[in-house]
Amino acid sequence: MKIYTKKGDSGSTSLASGLRVSKADPRVELYGTSDELNSQIGVAISFLPKNSQLQSHLEKVQNLLFELGSELAGYRKKDGSSCILDEDIKELESCIDRWQESLTPLKHFILPGGTKSASFLHVARTTTRRLEREVVLQKESGLEIFPENLRFLNRLSDFLFVAARYSNFEEKVEEPQWKSRAKGN
Repeated sequence: MKIYTKKGDSGSTSLASGLRVSKADPRVELYGTSDELNSQIGVAISFLPKNSQLQSHLEKVQNLLFELGSELAGYRKKDGSSCILDEDIKELESCIDRWQESLTPLKHFILPGGTKSASFLHVARTTTRRLEREVVLQKESGLEIFPENLRFLNRLSDFLFVAARYSNFEEKVEEPQWKSRAKGN
């Protein structure tokens, strides 16, 4: 299979439905941002220590993001439902709750950083928030967006925040704290 088709040389691409659209189409932006997020999680995984509790959960998220990206590109299941299931969201919540049991409760804001994997997980968290904003904008513009997709993205940013904290915990790296000049701390 050739990687290059030359079909996009004029600035157009095909959606999952086969419809040709401009590469500036909002749906292309949505699935492109989902792909960017997936890549950032892949980088974070590459820096995890062996036997990390995070790896299998992050890889599952990567698979879900691939499905979400195809859905944002126009793919629809035969039954018309979302590729994101309620159980996917519940699994994110379960991980958040389980990992937080090991973490020191937050009393201060923390800065993105610590281990390389934690730093990339924070980057992924902020990309998740951007994707969430883009999805909301397109939903408000009339694009069909499943409610599960919005709930998943909202929960995913929380999941990635806690995963970043847990990555620092696993490697015994102290989280950088925000020091406010205005508050003097």
